[in-house]
Amino acid sequence: MRRGSLLAVVAALACALSAPAARAADAGWAVDAARAAGAAWAVDAAAGAGWKSDADWAVEPGGGGRPYVYLEGVPGAVLEDKLSVTNPGPQPLTVRLRPADTYNTSSGSLAVRGAHRSTGAGTWITLASDRVTVPPRTRAEIPFSVTVPPGALPGDHPGAVMAAVGEREAGVRIHLRVSGPTLAALTVEDVRVFGGAIHYTLVNRGNTALTPRLTVRADGLFGQVLRRAPRTLPELLPAQRVTLTEKWPDHPSLDSVKVHVEASVADDARARASASATFVPWGAVVGAAGALLAVAGGTALWIRLRRSTGRERDGGPAEPADGQRELTEAAT
Repeated sequence: MRRGSLLAVVAALACALSAPAARAADAGWAVDAARAAGAAWAVDAAAGAGWKSDADWAVEPGGGGRPYVYLEGVPGAVLEDKLSVTNPGPQPLTVRLRPADTYNTSSGSLAVRGAHRSTGAGTWITLASDRVTVPPRTRAEIPFSVTVPPGALPGDHPGAVMAAVGEREAGVRIHLRVSGPTLAALTVEDVRVFGGAIHYTLVNRGNTALTPRLTVRADGLFGQVLRRAPRTLPELLPAQRVTLTEKWPDHPSLDSVKVHVEASVADDARARASASATFVPWGAVVGAAGALLAVAGGTALWIRLRRSTGRERDGGPAEPADGQRELTEAAT
């Protein structure tokens, strides 16, 4: 191989090695889908909102048989309903009650606002009492009302009524809709590929809660390299933005691909976005670069030895260096 070609190859490899390394990430939808429509759930959104239940007591919509409370009315309306607290134990049970807003955390979990932090539907709910003592082996019905503000915008305004005993808190979801025009709209944004996963942001830009279906595919230089069957994501509340992850551990080792992410809600809303990614086997590249550098060094050494040996075969000593020649001529 000629010396100029070797230098070109080494320079190309150096440029490849200077590209940013892949970053690891781990994010995803944390909602327990089996309980997403149920009544009992845990609070504190900042901690990441999983669902909880307590075998000693339960809270649910009044009358039983409903997974949540659904209310609808025009601005200015006053809507009424009840929730039930069941105490199956042998001792009286004192339960603290409070209303709250419902929202999605940045990673997609459903959560409720902490005490005194609500600014939406949680502030519209008025409880008959914020503390109730339930006798042993009794179910208590607690009335509450929702006063829709005169200037409330049409659409869904999610909330909840939370019940607490000691350090444990569970609640009933309140699906509140203000009558008027509704809009289902969502966007897919910020699609990126790194860390063995496809990362993207899903935004509900309408005024109704959505349950999107996700489709993911990727096309490489020689055809399709990924196609996931459509699957249903948990609920995305109005005006919420979540960052989600689609794991891709078996991505190509060497390819340039274009990833397409699409989210849809029946025929009401559809959004898609794409991103390009290049996969390079960095371990192999580093090994090849080391081998090429070793070959280049060995070749240069071999050429120098070959030249030196050729001069000796011509019948004379090897050509002196410039400094030696000058000293010899000066002494003559």
